[in-house]
Amino acid sequence: MRKLAFLAPLAAVLAVAASPAMAEPASINVTVGDDLQKQLEELGPHDVQRQVARLGDVVRRALSRNGALDGAQVDLVLTDLKPNRPTVRQQADQPGLDGLRSLSVGGASIEGQITTADGRIVPVRYDWYSSSLADARGSNTWQDADRAYRVLAVNLAEGRYVTR
Repeated sequence: MRKLAFLAPLAAVLAVAASPAMAEPASINVTVGDDLQKQLEELGPHDVQRQVARLGDVVRRALSRNGALDGAQVDLVLTDLKPNRPTVRQQADQPGLDGLRSLSVGGASIEGQITTADGRIVPVRYDWYSSSLADARGSNTWQDADRAYRVLAVNLAEGRYVTR
């Protein structure tokens, strides 16, 4: 019983300390842009949908780490997506492609807007593509796109919305 007596004050202190951090996190919405929509069948709808989800997860984690953009609506559009290796759909459509040895420069372009908690609308824009095959060595299918997501997420968390 004495052990439980210690927990009650601790719980009260934690509840008070955590209340400012309990602000509503940013709401993140990711969609596929028109140009990428045209490439959907070539890349494979499943792969593209996984990248949409991945972008949302990476941004959500980065923003929640420091409470950046709490209460904001973040609307992102994945406008371009280039894989480093052939996707499952590309390998099925072109059997001569080798999933291990076929290599390409990859990356992603993201645009959108943020509606802050106070109603301001701020544009978002970021893209990153590897510049040479040497950058892509040893990569997985979406390594460069994932790098673009991570850098965008850090930029958003630090207040840099339009870069590159």
